[in-house]
Amino acid sequence: MLKKITIYLISFGYVWIGVRHFLNPDYFLAIMPPYLKWHLELVYISGVFEIILGIGLLTKYRKYSALGLIFLLIAVFPANIHLVISEEAQNAINVSREAAIIRLPFQLVFILLAYWHSKD
Repeated sequence: MLKKITIYLISFGYVWIGVRHFLNPDYFLAIMPPYLKWHLELVYISGVFEIILGIGLLTKYRKYSALGLIFLLIAVFPANIHLVISEEAQNAINVSREAAIIRLPFQLVFILLAYWHSKD
């Protein structure tokens, strides 16, 4: 029962965050590491994947969607690191350095949740 509830919650969460990549790309652009190119394109691509993989959690392709989310979470982790080290990024999205640091371990929680959902 808990697994089913979390599948619906994280599915909704990923779809909602994915949609936000299109509604408010500036938020995501603000935390993009400067060493990456094509910032806006990467924001849109990650948004598309969040939507597709989030929906995929509710289908017979749950295992593949969950594994895709693990890769996506690893791929976007540099943005979370950049948020911790960049005062400019913190100011842009109105978050403290401490809050940015607290966010980091949640990536691991989301990876573990996705891994759990990749199993039958």
